[in-house]
Amino acid sequence: MQNEETSYPDVETPTEPLAAAAPVRKRPKPGERRVQILQALAAMLEQPGAERVTTAALAARLDVSEAALYRHFASKAQMFEGLIDFIEQSVFTLVNQILEREGATGAQQAARILTLLVQFAERNPGMTRVMVGDALVFENERLQQRMNQFFDKIEATLRQVLRGTAAADGSATPTVDAQVRAAALTAFVVGQLQRFTRSGFRRAPSEHLEATIALIV
Repeated sequence: MQNEETSYPDVETPTEPLAAAAPVRKRPKPGERRVQILQALAAMLEQPGAERVTTAALAARLDVSEAALYRHFASKAQMFEGLIDFIEQSVFTLVNQILEREGATGAQQAARILTLLVQFAERNPGMTRVMVGDALVFENERLQQRMNQFFDKIEATLRQVLRGTAAADGSATPTVDAQVRAAALTAFVVGQLQRFTRSGFRRAPSEHLEATIALIV
């Protein structure tokens, strides 16, 4: 399944060196600095085996002061919430597109949702560390709760699309069957993402994906 590119848009930066006689830092456009901060945070999380990202390291990467970061985000937790907002908006916008397409069976929709999640993770490894909680271990507990809710919503969506499939297959308990299968599929995709991060992004989550989905959906 093809899905839209889900990485942050590139921020325009000067391509010509500044004149040596008048070094002037370009003032970011409104909202641009926030995007730059989130891009830098995501990029730092993409480093395999990276330790906890500190605001000092983040500020150094952007060549600004820590105080400059806090003019745009009240806390580091708020920066992570910005990444989570991006994950939620990107994924569920595409999930809704899958659900709105006519003619697909529940099993086909479920397979496309799993593929979407895996493709998003593969294209955004730093975001994947947030999704599986690896980057949130020492952060505010509410951040992990939000990611838990994200996967709860994915599971609920899978349960919804699979209920009709179970009924069409003649199940006497379609709701229960859909619930069990949705939980198993969600656990599968979370496991793929966790393996991706623990391997230092060497084991692609899409490895044997099509054959695996054919077996489990």
